[in-house]
Amino acid sequence: MKRRHFLSRVGAGATLATLGGLSRGLVPAARADAGSDYRALVCVFLFGGMDNHDVVIPYERSAYEEWARLRGGLLTAMATPRTLDNLLPLGSSGPLAAQALPAELSGIHGLFQSGQAALLGNVGPLLEPVTRRTFEDDSARLPSRLFSHNDQQSTWMGGRPEGAQYGWGGLFLDALGDLNAAPELGGITTGDAQLFLTGRRTVPYAVSPGGAPAVEALTAYDDAALEAALRAELRGEGTTRTHLLERDLAGMARAGLDANARYDAATRGVPALTTLFPPDGLGAQLGAVARTIQAREALGACRQLFIVGIGGFDTHSNQARSLPTLQRRVDLGITAFHQAMVELGLDRQVTLFTASDFGRTLAPNDDGTDHGWGAHHFVVGGAVRGGRLYGGLPEATLGHDHDAGNGRLIPQLSVEQLAAPLGRWMGMDDAALATALPQLSAFPEPPPDFI
Repeated sequence: MKRRHFLSRVGAGATLATLGGLSRGLVPAARADAGSDYRALVCVFLFGGMDNHDVVIPYERSAYEEWARLRGGLLTAMATPRTLDNLLPLGSSGPLAAQALPAELSGIHGLFQSGQAALLGNVGPLLEPVTRRTFEDDSARLPSRLFSHNDQQSTWMGGRPEGAQYGWGGLFLDALGDLNAAPELGGITTGDAQLFLTGRRTVPYAVSPGGAPAVEALTAYDDAALEAALRAELRGEGTTRTHLLERDLAGMARAGLDANARYDAATRGVPALTTLFPPDGLGAQLGAVARTIQAREALGACRQLFIVGIGGFDTHSNQARSLPTLQRRVDLGITAFHQAMVELGLDRQVTLFTASDFGRTLAPNDDGTDHGWGAHHFVVGGAVRGGRLYGGLPEATLGHDHDAGNGRLIPQLSVEQLAAPLGRWMGMDDAALATALPQLSAFPEPPPDFI
């Protein structure tokens, strides 16, 4: 290992792993048996804003023809035809019979048909219920900085625009993390979405997409004497510092190295899965999550949250070429992960859901689409009440009651209403949910019962 590479990984991961141990103490409260009651949530974040109008497509002929007319030349250039005979209908009767998925989402479609996935329609950040009238006359309270990538990513994860301190995943772990023998390994990220897993006590632990801890074992270094010196220095061994901050930093470094060693030892011993993950970035991240879940007993984990991500969805241009490829990667990654959980016998104990900055406009801007608001998402797992729609599916036209302009959907289901059932499934009570999701009380309709 090169010295520069080692030091960069120290900077990327050790601080994240150790701050949590300092902030909440290293001796957690009473814990459940990690092997008897394990549950985990996995968020797949689609960075850039997934085009919801190319996720759920009208299947009834007249509605489809209107959708195709509004999409215009964008459809003629699609890498995979969006013709009626090439779509995957969501149902054979009822409202879902009039809706379909594109061919690239065939794996998720199969999970939906078998009851292992549900569709959450028109989800997005809200402070209160909003209609087209209250949006247009400025009488509704709206999330700050709508249609801004970084701010809406932050709002999805933490309820506020860029600068938010806490994410709802981290606040979930604040409530649940003491069930884990190693609380510092409860929230794990494979990318740059640390906000989602940051709580008042919880700090995310960073893992590389290949599955190694963000700070690799020091034994990987190619100079034994230098390894020993670095280990002693980073652990603060033999330090005589008396300044409180210096002592705290030394303690943080020691705790971080201990967490890395524990993670490394636990995950190196897991057997290879027969499930094959796609050979791309998202597949590698989801494979790392699966390996971490395999090691749950060695890690003493009872409740865990993960976030992985894939970028490229800001399709202002070249959407016809790029979006089908991205959709296929998401589909292959999610279906492989679900199959891995089935292989482990944990498909009822692990639930995956998608999220994104926002949806996109129905009206194209030539060869792409612009920033939207509400979007459609999936929740996958054996505990999900699948094969159903939760939320709303506004008609694929302009000027309806949930149109904020150009086919930007005004959300009908808030992020809090998506999150609350997940938190309750993880074991949170009403008081804990109210703390983690303070805006939940602004919505008179109860959260959908999708799990």
